Amino acid sequence: MTAREKEKAKQDLHRLVDQLPDSELHAVRRFLEFLRFQDDSLLRKLLLSPEDSEPTTPEEDAASEAAWQEYLRGEFVSAEDAKQDLLA
Repeated sequence: MTAREKEKAKQDLHRLVDQLPDSELHAVRRFLEFLRFQDDSLLRKLLLSPEDSEPTTPEEDAASEAAWQEYLRGEFVSAEDAKQDLLA
């Protein structure tokens, strides 16, 4: 495929994505990610796996929201600091 053909194909794809109904965006995104990472077997399996459909409890939702708010306030330990603490 020539550079010009690749550019035309990308323009066509952008046009098609712009015309998609909002209800299909998630499915198309997952499919494009699958194509992009098809050589990564672990990621491919994760992308093909069904989404978690198990409902959360109100307590889990509250804990998740509390943790998110802590993160937004900067109350977290960086990955590097956590790694150093574990190795100490």
